[in-house]
Amino acid sequence: MTPKEGFGGRNRGVAAAAAVGVVAMLAAAYAAVPLYAAFCKATGFAGTTQIAKVAPAMRGHRAVTVRFDANIAPGLPWSLEPETPEMTLRTGATATVYFKARNLSSRPTAAVATFNVSPDSSGAYFDKIACFCFSEQKLSPGESAEWPVVFFLDPKLEQDEAMNGVDAIVLSYTMFASRNSIAPLASAPAAEAARPRL
Repeated sequence: MTPKEGFGGRNRGVAAAAAVGVVAMLAAAYAAVPLYAAFCKATGFAGTTQIAKVAPAMRGHRAVTVRFDANIAPGLPWSLEPETPEMTLRTGATATVYFKARNLSSRPTAAVATFNVSPDSSGAYFDKIACFCFSEQKLSPGESAEWPVVFFLDPKLEQDEAMNGVDAIVLSYTMFASRNSIAPLASAPAAEAARPRL
């Protein structure tokens, strides 16, 4: 084998290793999002709430105030507000709060909600039984809807030292236009231009 042939073989090996590395990094990047989401759901990290099927059998002793916050992302022609700004409940007690949404536009629109609680440490103890944030929501032009959030605060928060000084938790929602709304929103001006004028 000549030095030139050996050098070419090394280059091919380095190129193959680099290609494998790039593919591995892309796979890791795509896997990171669902893995991070699963981690947050399991631990309450970053204020991620928990999902429960039923409320606990026993109530705790502490009373905690839960405040409600509602936001609309730019580009979504909706309004959203909680029926009450806050409520106080004992740990383990189930509560329901309604959020009223309205489509302010003249066309059907779909949206999804992101959510979190603060302080972040409360996410592991904030359990939702029902929530409009579990699925996409659709509203017709001018339509209003009231969506319930059924939740409880896990009594285990009373045993967490990080929660000792916490007497209020904020549950915050932000509604974003869903992918199903992007095409109609983008094509609406073109459709208006194409409409024959009488």
